[in-house]
Amino acid sequence: MISGYVRPGGKMGIRNHVLVLSSVGCANNVVRRIAQQVEGSVGVENTKGCGQVGNGIEIMRRCLANLTQNPNVFGTLLVGLGCESTKPMELAEQISRMSDKPVTAITIQDCGGSLKAVEEGVRIARGMVARAALVRRVPMPLSKLVLGTNCGGSDATSGLAANPTIGLVSDWVIDGGGTVLMGETTELIGAEHILSRRAASKEVSEDILRMVGRLEADFLANDIDVRGANPSPGNMRGGLSTLEEKSLGGISKGGSHPVSQVVRYGEVPSKGGFVLMDTPGYDIESVSGMSAGGAQVMLFSTGRGTPIGNPLMPVIKVTGNARTYQRMRDNIDFDASGAIAGRSTMGEQADALKSMLCDVCNGTPSKAELLGFDDFAIYHGQEYWCGCEFAS
Repeated sequence: MISGYVRPGGKMGIRNHVLVLSSVGCANNVVRRIAQQVEGSVGVENTKGCGQVGNGIEIMRRCLANLTQNPNVFGTLLVGLGCESTKPMELAEQISRMSDKPVTAITIQDCGGSLKAVEEGVRIARGMVARAALVRRVPMPLSKLVLGTNCGGSDATSGLAANPTIGLVSDWVIDGGGTVLMGETTELIGAEHILSRRAASKEVSEDILRMVGRLEADFLANDIDVRGANPSPGNMRGGLSTLEEKSLGGISKGGSHPVSQVVRYGEVPSKGGFVLMDTPGYDIESVSGMSAGGAQVMLFSTGRGTPIGNPLMPVIKVTGNARTYQRMRDNIDFDASGAIAGRSTMGEQADALKSMLCDVCNGTPSKAELLGFDDFAIYHGQEYWCGCEFAS
């Protein structure tokens, strides 16, 4: 039903990218120029990578390393400046120990400047693309699929139609042995008790409550009213009145299976099934974390409409708002408003969305891919929902 590219270790990707990755913001221009000149490569620009300490630098290193292991990536060219705290050569050595995927690192300082680094990077990236072209698609079982789910620009139709439709597709993926990621911890507030009752174990239930509870405690300790940003002004104009209402609609993206695991931001799950990732509510950071966690494709619900994409994985936009679909057809892939209007059942919509998901997995570009949207940002916040600060 779907096909993909086999990677070392047995994982499979639905895209065959060569990743050009900056270890620090100072290298972003060079990364951009290399990716622009090498068809078959994608550039991921890192806004930080230096001047960070503590949890921030640990989150950064984990995400950069795990991005290279996304199954949609054939190999990686890591580009650094040469003096940053995220040491590019050490990071490349860490990546090489993670798998047998090709990885090469260069620094602008060692190359003798930006123009020479671009020249060297283009040479290396073209060689990787030529090797990637030799890999052929083969049949891929659903058990190899990691599906990311996310909300953005939600309105009342998101919880009524788009998210429940995605939830049925999530159940289908998990029934086939695959994995579904759901994040946006701020948008679990008020529904965490429901998810904790669905936990596969007492430990997972405690992780869910601790993750959300610590976030709420942080808001209170810092005298922050989360309602200032969530629901957002657009959410409220779309008919969402409270954070709990938004959360109850949002968790329906995860379907009905037990929560098998809770993972840190950008962490690769060790279990399949329905997995929660501790991501922020900001969509670009949330989606980026899931790409680092190994998601090959994303189902993204949006009632108001949003254009964002991701450089490593296709992002499929689903709306339950018929007006949004008509107004933003350049950006929206799937119209789930039929269940609200009585034109279709939720099951019929889910079957149609499954078909679209399979097509995209098999190479059909999503709207975000067609438009070249490659939004990316790593979250740099605190990380301590397990009761003590995480180690790297």
